[in-house]
Amino acid sequence: MRIPRIFHPEPLQAGTQVTLSDDASHHVGRVLRMQVGQALELFTGDDHRFEAVIQAVSKKSVTVDVIQAHYDARESPLEIHLVQGISKGDRMDFVLQKSVELGVTSITPVFTERCNVKLSGERLEKKQDQWQKIVLGACEQSGRNTVPTVHPACTLAQWLAKPRAGQALILDPHANTRFRTIQPAATYTLLIGPEGGFSDAEVRLLAEHQCTGVALGPRVLRTETAALAAITALQSHFGDL
Repeated sequence: MRIPRIFHPEPLQAGTQVTLSDDASHHVGRVLRMQVGQALELFTGDDHRFEAVIQAVSKKSVTVDVIQAHYDARESPLEIHLVQGISKGDRMDFVLQKSVELGVTSITPVFTERCNVKLSGERLEKKQDQWQKIVLGACEQSGRNTVPTVHPACTLAQWLAKPRAGQALILDPHANTRFRTIQPAATYTLLIGPEGGFSDAEVRLLAEHQCTGVALGPRVLRTETAALAAITALQSHFGDL
């Protein structure tokens, strides 16, 4: 039986006893219905994993003994920042989950001209929390011990006004550049439009900000397909796939 992996938001040390977070306690105690004596694997987002054994289970909390720590770096040599046009329905959640599995380092959701999602205030805060929980769940499932950050959502123009490092790439089926021919770098930013893609004005704005168009072939990809195909291409040519 596969040992469940659980994120713990605070530093851990072997030989100590800790109580899991409320969300983790609910998942372990109420959803998985785990019992005293069963094994867990904890991670804190710092390239370590921790062997643990359940010491106590109550209706509201789960306490574990931390047995042993292991340094276990599983990150790609590439730093990939995904700037994703916010999509409606489950598409955004799908992109977040799968991009984490493929090794993306951080994510910024952006509002664009063709974005059909209206979020602000409390609704946006709740959605932001949901996105980060999806990322945590993807780390638990995929074995990552470092947790990508979901940066606060902003407009495309606001994001372009911020400083950035490395190469910025957008997908363009008419571009002559392919992923195998771009300049190797340690850091990449991928900008992916929502359903309907970027508007003509946004494409011009991106070009003015030195964002390079790269083709994945002559076909037009859905927003969720485009992000994952582009990350895979980068990881295949320059990363660890």
